[in-house]
Amino acid sequence: MRDTLKSTVLTLALLAPMLVTAAVRGQSNPPGGSQSTPTPHEGPVAGQRFKNLQVLKDVPADQIFPAMQFITASLGVECTFCHVEGAFEKDDKEEKQTARKMMTMMFAINKDNFDARQEVTCYTCHKGTSDPVSTPVIAETAPKPEEEATNAGAKPSLPNAGEILDKYVQAIGGSDAVHKITTRVEKGTMTFGPAGMPVVVYAKAPDARVTVVQTPRGQSVTAYNGESGWMSGAGPSHPITGGELDNEKRNADFYFAADIVKEFQQVRVMGEDKVGDRDAYLLVARSPGHAPVRFYFDKDSGLLLREMRFVNTPLGRNPSEVDYADYRETDGVKIPYQWTIARPGGRFTIKIAEVQQNVAIDESKFAAPPPPPGMEAKPGTR
Repeated sequence: MRDTLKSTVLTLALLAPMLVTAAVRGQSNPPGGSQSTPTPHEGPVAGQRFKNLQVLKDVPADQIFPAMQFITASLGVECTFCHVEGAFEKDDKEEKQTARKMMTMMFAINKDNFDARQEVTCYTCHKGTSDPVSTPVIAETAPKPEEEATNAGAKPSLPNAGEILDKYVQAIGGSDAVHKITTRVEKGTMTFGPAGMPVVVYAKAPDARVTVVQTPRGQSVTAYNGESGWMSGAGPSHPITGGELDNEKRNADFYFAADIVKEFQQVRVMGEDKVGDRDAYLLVARSPGHAPVRFYFDKDSGLLLREMRFVNTPLGRNPSEVDYADYRETDGVKIPYQWTIARPGGRFTIKIAEVQQNVAIDESKFAAPPPPPGMEAKPGTR
């Protein structure tokens, strides 16, 4: 069931403090249009919460860290490439001054040439390196000639989005079977490189989920309880906000597999694609003011193979990719026992060893911790 799949995104967020560059790589725009400006929302602006901001002082405060993640991924660097370690507000490094100039230039290019749409981002020129790419790269092999139009043939007709989603729900057991499950506890192992860490996911209908990873530094928790979302690790807990909160709400939707059509205003079939060696249909789901989500469904089995999400930032979109595998029938519903989360800063694989469904879960698991007194974001960004 789709709700199980989504713990992958939670897990990646859990371990972000352990990965200096656990950010996401800038990629081409999703099918059907360019990136849009993040939707304004209520709350403090960055200049009210962070010290010595100059370029991004008027953006929402909760967009600063995603924006910094976008930069680290676009340039393939760590925070200390621009910032003084332990004193992010200082201007001692020339790279920080350059970053401000580059952001200002990027905003001007988009404003003057693309009606302020995010057509040009840091990744457009840097492509994962600190030095922009300005010289064409010589290919290792000769490019393949384009297929002649006369040989291309007619494009095969595609099923519509409703047919693909209906096949998915039937593939996992059907709507009735899905809704007979009201709780789920999954226990397994997360691997990041050679390291393996225990992970437990607690989920309860309609919209509560807590993921706990036992890291070398202690427990990391990411949660949403229907009202609020939070993360905690080695330090105090802090709320999840902005685009990440939108994702966590979807992660916690226990019946998301049967609710995709209701969740989004528009779901369109964009064509066929490949996920590994599997043929898949690509669906793009959209809602006003939010980044699109891409779903890849196996053409034969109908099961969800991959999901790709984007989080809007002032500088571009942060993507994360989740691959699902090893589907097994459990209490009449097929769920994946393995999923892999990929971002430029790292790749995680979770393998579930034990699943319990329709079991009692202590309500305290979903209780939000009190925010620390006078909680403030870590001072100092660009």
